[in-house]
Parts: sequence; C-alpha cells; structure tokens
Amino acid sequence: MKDIVKLRRRDFLKLGSLAGGGLILGVSLPQQMLEAAEGEAFQPNVFIQIDPENWVTVCVHKSEMGQGIRTALPMIVADELDADWNRIKVTQADAHPDKYGSQMTVGSRSIRGGAWMTLRRAGASAREMLVAAAAARWQVPPDQCRTENSKVIHAPTGREATYGELAKAASQLPLPDEPRLKDPAEFRFIGKSMHQVDTPDRVQGKATFGLDVRVPGMLFATAVHCPVFGGSVESFDASRTREVPGVKEVVQLSQGVAVVAEHTWAALRGAQLLDVTWNHGGFSMSSSDISAHFREVAETEGAVARKEGDVEAALGSAAGRLEAVYEVPYLAHATMEPMNCTAHVLADRCEIWVPTQNPQGVQSTAARLTGLGIDRVTVHVTFLGCGLGRRSRTDFVQDAVEASMKTGAPVQMVWTREEDMQHDFYRPATYTRFQGGLDAEGKLEALKVRVVAPPFGGEGPGGVNRNSVDGVANLPYQIPHLLVDYCRPNVPVPVGYWRSVGPSQNAFVIESFVDELAHAAKRDPFEFRRELLASEPRLRHVLEVAAQRSGWGKPLPEGRARGIGLVINKGGYVAQVAEVSLRDGRPWVEKVTCAADCGRIINPDTAQAQIVGSIAYGLTAVLHGEISIEGGRVRQSNFHDYPLLSIAEMPEVEVVLVESTEEPGGVGEPGVPPIAPAVTNALFALTGTRIRKLPLSNAAFPANAGKAVATAGSH
Repeated sequence: MKDIVKLRRRDFLKLGSLAGGGLILGVSLPQQMLEAAEGEAFQPNVFIQIDPENWVTVCVHKSEMGQGIRTALPMIVADELDADWNRIKVTQADAHPDKYGSQMTVGSRSIRGGAWMTLRRAGASAREMLVAAAAARWQVPPDQCRTENSKVIHAPTGREATYGELAKAASQLPLPDEPRLKDPAEFRFIGKSMHQVDTPDRVQGKATFGLDVRVPGMLFATAVHCPVFGGSVESFDASRTREVPGVKEVVQLSQGVAVVAEHTWAALRGAQLLDVTWNHGGFSMSSSDISAHFREVAETEGAVARKEGDVEAALGSAAGRLEAVYEVPYLAHATMEPMNCTAHVLADRCEIWVPTQNPQGVQSTAARLTGLGIDRVTVHVTFLGCGLGRRSRTDFVQDAVEASMKTGAPVQMVWTREEDMQHDFYRPATYTRFQGGLDAEGKLEALKVRVVAPPFGGEGPGGVNRNSVDGVANLPYQIPHLLVDYCRPNVPVPVGYWRSVGPSQNAFVIESFVDELAHAAKRDPFEFRRELLASEPRLRHVLEVAAQRSGWGKPLPEGRARGIGLVINKGGYVAQVAEVSLRDGRPWVEKVTCAADCGRIINPDTAQAQIVGSIAYGLTAVLHGEISIEGGRVRQSNFHDYPLLSIAEMPEVEVVLVESTEEPGGVGEPGVPPIAPAVTNALFALTGTRIRKLPLSNAAFPANAGKAVATAGSH
C-alpha cells in the first residue's frame, strides 16, 4: 500500500486560493487505508495549511472531550513536519459527509484508527515538498538540506528559509509517493509530555462548549419526554406554562414537548408546570422482571460466538467443576454537561452548534428532518463536557432541530439532568453463566460461557451481537476447551456505547470467574493467570509489571487485601491491582496500581490523565452505578440517587506506562474494565464474600469481615 497517493489537480488546493499565498496540503487516502476498525467505513483525511507568516494550521476532524486529541494529533504532524510548535494553530473541522472520512469519535479511535500513520505521512510529505522548494531556489541537491523549527536549512552554507517563505513554491510541486518517515529516535514531540493547547482557554472560560453557544436572536428551550420507554404524547395542557414570564411557545416534538423561552430559567420553570397526558405504550417491566427474563432466556440455546475443542466432554471428565452466574445493571453515562444542541433552520439551510461525538450523524439527522440536502447543513463541533459514548447519538439534536423548525428561530435545546438521566442509551444489563473445569493438577481445562445481553451496535456472524460478547469471546487466556454463546433478550430499554463498551462488564465477569477458578485450584491468582497467558506476551508483561509494582506476594497491614483485573481493549493491554479494606462495613479502595501497554504513546501526560480518569469512572460503576427500572421507567433522576465517585473515595493511583514500539493503541477506554474485578477479587480475598452482582452498594459483608491479616498477594 502506498504511503501517499497523488491528488487530482482539484483536490490539491493551490496557492491562489489563499489570501497572500500559502500551502494547503490535502491527503487523499487509498480505499484500503480508509476502511475503519470495528466496522466503520472510513478513516480520516488530513489537511495541513502553511501560510506566508509561517503558521502551520492543523485541522482536527475528531471531537475533543478531554482526551487531548487537539494536542496529540497536531503533535504527530508537527514532528514529521519538523514544525516550530510555537507556530502551530489548531482548527476544528465542521461536519462533512466524506471529506474527512469518518468523524465519529468513539472506541479510542482518534489516533489508533489510522490517524497515526496518515498524519505522519502527511507531515513527511509536506516536509519533503518544502525541502524540494528550497533546493530548487538555491539550486542545490535536496539531500544537502535539513529541516528544523519550520525552516529549511542548507547545511554547507547555512542559508535558511522559513516554511512560510517556501509555501508558494512548494504548492506547485507534486506530492511525493513515498515520503521518508522519521526513525522514532528522531522524534522531538511524540513520546514527550506536552501541555494541552486548549488548557488556557478552558481555565479562563474562553473555550466554547455546547452550553456556551450564543447566536443572534437565539431562544432557549427544554424538552419533556414520556417517562416510559416507547411511550408518546397523547395530549398536553400548556395554559400554566404560558403564564411564566419569558415563555414564548410550547410545541410538540416527535419525542415529546418543548417549552421555548427567552431564557433558560423560564423554559425550565415552564416545563415544570406543563401538564402532559402520556400514552405509555405496552412496556411495564421492572428490574426484577428483566432479571427473570434474562434467566429464562439463558435456558434457551445460544448462538455460538467461539468454540474450541469439546467443552462438554472436558467438563464431564474434569477433576473439579465450578459454576457461577454474574449480573450487572444498566448504567447511565451521566456526562457533566447535559445533552444540548443549538440549531437554526432556515428555508435554504440549517446551521447547528453541538457537542457531539458524531458530527456526520448530526448532519444526516438534520438533513432528514428538514428535507434539505446534506450540503446545506453546517455542523459546528464545540468542546464536549464529557462524551463517554452518549454523544454518539443524535436524539437531543432532533429535539433542537424540530424546535427551531416550529419556531422559525435559532433555538438552544438543553435537557435537564432528570431528562438526561431517564432518557439515556444505557450500558446494557447482562446475565452471564459460567461452567469451568479443572484437571487434577489444578489447570483450567474447560470453560463454558453463556452471555445474555441486549444487542447494540454491529452484528457478528450467526446472530451474535459482537459488542455483547466482546471481552468474552476473545478472552486472552489459552484454554483447551472453550465454548462462548450468546442469547438475545427482548427488553425495550434503549442501550448503547458506554466507555470501553463490551469489556466494561465482560472483564468483570471473566476476571472474577477466573479468580474463582484460581482459588478453587488453590493457586495464587497472579500465577494462575500468568500461566494462562502464554500466547499473550504483552498482557502477560503488564500483569507482571502491575504485580511487581503493587508488591504482590508481600504482606499487607491487617484489614487489607489485593486483587487483580486485566483486559485487552481497544488496542490497549492493561492490568490493575487494587488494594482494598472495609471502613464501617463499606468497601474502600485504598490504592490502585495500573500497568498499561497502549503501544507508542503520543503524549504521556495526557495518557496518564486518561487512565486515572478511567479508573475513577470505572470505580463509580463498581461502588455506586445502577439504573433500575420500575414500571417501564427509570427510577433514578439525578446525582442524589445516581451518585458519582466522590473526591474522598478516590484512591491513590499509580500508573506505569510500559514502553512499547507497537502501533498506538487506545488509552481513554482500556483503563475502565479491569478496576471492577480487581476490587471485587480483593474483597473476596479480604472477606471471603464473592461479589457476583454489582454495584457494591448492594453488597453485605459479615460483621467480622476484613479483620484477618492478608499475608500474600490477595490471600
């Protein structure tokens, strides 16, 4: 596959299109490179602009939600380009149906999904074109020239020219077919901690998040939706709402009713006074009914996701057998910035400002609703006050677009926290049944796993939902006889992508049952796992690093114990050791040691922050996270009954970034899955109580639990 293919004349924008002259470099990619990981259609195109004032502008086509890509992506370009970091500008791309390939920002794919090599080649191509322009100007061989800090230097004479001075000439040259990429030893930025370029604006309140958008003539709106999933509006009485000063209009939407006002508080107050009669539809299940339904479905034959050996025969002849069932609840995303979108629909165009992970989905949604051509819909991507997968959906965008269409004005739609909490696309509840067989020497010989989970995302072969079995069907352990199958329940609770997706629950169930097997075999949980990872050297290494750094096998103070969890997720290999205690009968996480091999790291400072944040997010789910259903609706409504991890609960965290020369993997998600089993396995070692159902806020421990001395590892 070629590194860079030559652009058609119309694709390579020339100097004359820029005021004052300059170089815009567009990179057009071969089809095979554009094919995205995990089912998406395309990876991004990349554009570099160099102006006569010697500024290099990098256009970022992915969404910034705290993961630092508006710094990391330009770092890759700047390194290969040999640019002066102090002369780098960053712009955010608007949505476009195909110019950038996929702009979806999910699955830790901003870098690992192709941008790594694409951006390197883009920077290297621009560098070679600038060198060629300088060599032609000086009439010297290009190999006598070098680049440094946005300048080309002729080594024998010391002559210099800035990239800005060379931009016009460089824009006349063809793209190189095979630009020379730097040896990693030459990297100046990649692998070094860099301050995020947007931090000053965020700290000073200058960064524009969705809620900060203001456009002339804008009205403010909020929406109310049927509390029961699948329900709809039957009728509504807005007489009291219209009496609220500032309320302008009350309009019915496809998904509910919107109150539109001169300011947010009038809209919120008006919504409280709105009298809506709902058609609740036919869904009336509660959490207990859903759990019973999952158990019933688990008795049916599942679709095979993975099969090796003869698991039934191996289980039948096993020297030791173990069975268990694990359950996890629905979880909300609970982003700090509630769902919001500003839309202005006119007769011939639509303009949208939105914190979204899915700019092209927003664009196509607006085009569908308005009947406009997709080229008439402009989507400006703002900063995101958390994404976590929730903002890959466009339901909140639909509310804003419809409100603008019905009022004829630009409208900022803001959901209340209650609407946000009760109308999410939740992490699925799951029910997983295990059977394991040990041989006479305590080695794992056979494993049978049945996963019952609502489907979401892409389908695999044979009716297997690939997200539901991710982390189970592809578990990293070498087991002679293995069967994983999948059963599909029928529950109309909306589900979707939640940070780390399938492994967020599946690492908990797999790593917990492996821990059960280790204890049943009377083996040290670390050694038991290590032996099973012969075919996964990277994961085995991070397991060893985490164990060594955490002091695994060394005595702990009385009332403490350790547990292990590990995962391969989104291209990241992560192992964690949690050290836990009980405080007033409540589980307390004292320390987490995390070893992560995420391939080559672009910005170590951001990677550290992302992993620590992942651990905090995962701990929230372990300790508190639960969305419960009553009569077809969500019981929780805000942070008083869906609490997040408090500062006081945050443990000491040590992150070890394992050096790697492998291609960059995911960073923002792989740190989430291992924390649940690490904590619950440690609690078993401490108390003898095996946690098979989350969250821990529902668990009870014996009165004298945790009083014994933990002498080694998690024992």
